[in-house]
Amino acid sequence: MGKGGGCVPSKKRQPPAAAPSSSSAAAAAPREAPEEVVPAAAAAAPASEAGAGRKVRLYIVFYSMYGHVESLARRAAAGAGAVDGVEAVLRRVPETLPPEVLEKMQAPAKDPAVPVIASAADLQEADGVLFGFPTRYGAMAAQMKAFFDSTGSLWQEQKLAGKPAGFFVSTGTQGGGQETTAWTAITQLVHHGMLFVPIGYTFGANMFEMDDIRGGSPYGAGVFAGDGSRQPSETELALAEHQGKYMASIVKKLAHHA
Repeated sequence: MGKGGGCVPSKKRQPPAAAPSSSSAAAAAPREAPEEVVPAAAAAAPASEAGAGRKVRLYIVFYSMYGHVESLARRAAAGAGAVDGVEAVLRRVPETLPPEVLEKMQAPAKDPAVPVIASAADLQEADGVLFGFPTRYGAMAAQMKAFFDSTGSLWQEQKLAGKPAGFFVSTGTQGGGQETTAWTAITQLVHHGMLFVPIGYTFGANMFEMDDIRGGSPYGAGVFAGDGSRQPSETELALAEHQGKYMASIVKKLAHHA
């Protein structure tokens, strides 16, 4: 299974390296954000009880096979963490493929610094969520779909209703689903009663940049992975950081007016 549009994984793929960044916020966040510990009392409190006693929590829940989505997730966490009173929490969804298959697909090992989300029930602790995933034929990867499929009990009791959520994606080609991957994922939010928060054109002139290859759309940040050897550009990472900051500001406003 490829990175998007059914492309076959390239044998030229090298383990993902951290993309360079001129942003001081991004430089501080990549390895630090996932390890931030939430006090036990705050972790036990429902998201609806957000107040002066704790920061508003924006969960960034993602699946990344080759590291492209993870690069966006880390940069989104940097943007969200830059908003006063907001805590960015990075979590990856469980892998569904066996190790021998991942080895044949030349997928690098997952970074243990970013923990796997314990269960879908953990989403109740979030004041808002950004979901990141690669595309498979214009829709989300099976690993992320399996995670959404595990939220049945939350759906039954509408525990996530009213929570704001957004998406960022990775595709292999320009026609591989930068918009449709997010578009088809909206159905998951609708059934939960969650509030989809797109970025629109809030990134300004950079949304109209056509001189260089750039992923992303009004639906959310994105990256073009190509055959797997291409890593996110600074513009793509900056859009992810913008989305994290923009989403954090929306979540903060809603939490304080709940």
